[in-house]
Amino acid sequence: MADPTGFLSVTRELPAKRDAATRKKDWQELYEPMAEEKTIKQASRCMDCGVPFCHSGCPLGNIIPEFNDAVYHQDWEQAWRILSETNNFPEFTGRICPAPCEAACVLGINQPPVTIEHIEKSIAEEAFARGYARPNPPNNRTGKKVAIVGSGPAGLAAAAQLNKAGHSVTVYERNTRIGGLLRYGIPDFKLDKKVIDRRLELMEAEGIRFEVGANVGGNVDAKQLVRDHDAVVLAGGSTVPRDLKLPGRELDGIHFAMDFLDQNNKRVAGDDLSAMAEIHAAGKNVVVIGGGDTGADCVGTSNRHGAKSVTQIELMWKPEATAAPDTWPNWPMILRTSTSHEEGCEREWAVLTEEFIGDEEGKLRAIKTVNIRWAKDPTGRNTFVKIEGTERELPCELLLIAAGFVHPQHAGMLAQLGVGLDARQNVAASPEHNYQTSVPKVFAAGDMRRGQSLVVWAISEGRECARSVDAFLSKDGTSVLESKDGGNLALQV
Repeated sequence: MADPTGFLSVTRELPAKRDAATRKKDWQELYEPMAEEKTIKQASRCMDCGVPFCHSGCPLGNIIPEFNDAVYHQDWEQAWRILSETNNFPEFTGRICPAPCEAACVLGINQPPVTIEHIEKSIAEEAFARGYARPNPPNNRTGKKVAIVGSGPAGLAAAAQLNKAGHSVTVYERNTRIGGLLRYGIPDFKLDKKVIDRRLELMEAEGIRFEVGANVGGNVDAKQLVRDHDAVVLAGGSTVPRDLKLPGRELDGIHFAMDFLDQNNKRVAGDDLSAMAEIHAAGKNVVVIGGGDTGADCVGTSNRHGAKSVTQIELMWKPEATAAPDTWPNWPMILRTSTSHEEGCEREWAVLTEEFIGDEEGKLRAIKTVNIRWAKDPTGRNTFVKIEGTERELPCELLLIAAGFVHPQHAGMLAQLGVGLDARQNVAASPEHNYQTSVPKVFAAGDMRRGQSLVVWAISEGRECARSVDAFLSKDGTSVLESKDGGNLALQV
């Protein structure tokens, strides 16, 4: 234990946020730097529990008490080694993970939990600043070639692990830049894209190749890709958005959230948008349908555009502000207010959208909604009824649908390969079957396999899938790559 009384004498403290009125004028990250001394004090709050539930709360199985202890003793290099054993990209998760590890923190039972996410980010930033984060190419190459389709967190994690095992790895990305969801789905104010570029430079120096503009199933033949490689990992994400098939859906001004965020990230990066129809919130009444993180990102982006008003509506009921006593160590369903909400947003719950209303020119001008009341039906399932007299028209010139994703794109690559699908129309490739699809040599990981999920889960999937691929390619059917579940061999290459 770093400090046996740290959790008693030190209170939880996070970095200060930049002033909301100021940060809405730019795309820079949200938080001010925090003094190293304060981070060390935060690490002292870790109790080094007999059973550290934070390990199970983290999909990566990060060794949290140990890296907290190293930070407390100001051994940043050791902290980096410990963190890097389980997490390929702590500089990403330290910024954008919802931190299920903190929800599982034992201290969190009766005190604010340890600031695990902030400490993780601090370790990563110190490692890059001090030169601990440097290229580490394998000593030997196996002669095996692996193709990774998709450069989001799952694809990048699989690439990093397979390269570490000595295989020659090429990542194929259909967009013009590497990063997938990290690059195009998360606003710069949450994840500065220089952070991604910094990591990609290391990966290239370690021998990983990246091919952009490579649409597998389009300008790259999927079957030929399989023939040319010893193994292929499908990590293209869950990209088909859930739609709202309501009257007026064809009106000009209705867009999916990811189209809005994707275009804006390209705009901030200076990409050429001349071939795209502009989606911009300046001077408009914006309504975001969907109360999750993607919806909140749309709120923050709309505020930075200079929207006239921003309203976020959610079908489900308003969560409680605090978790129920019996929730720990599970993820609590509580009211969460993001930095985007703090910048200006009306939030409404238990609201059903019934119709989109347009003007004479076919442009969206309002949406028709009604409030609902949730209850249990005789079978115990949640159901709702409309509340009479609550119908209204909400002014709206830009509607953003942030209702999640249903499954990966089937046309193109998946259709060409003929891979099997599960009941939810994701690629069937369970961990019980070593992430292998119905097509020989082809594996799948991340949202394409498990459905829409967290970045930290995508990294975990990429790592575990890479271990299965490495075992598949080895002569004796074992892998040199580490697994969060144990039973692995030590890395020998």
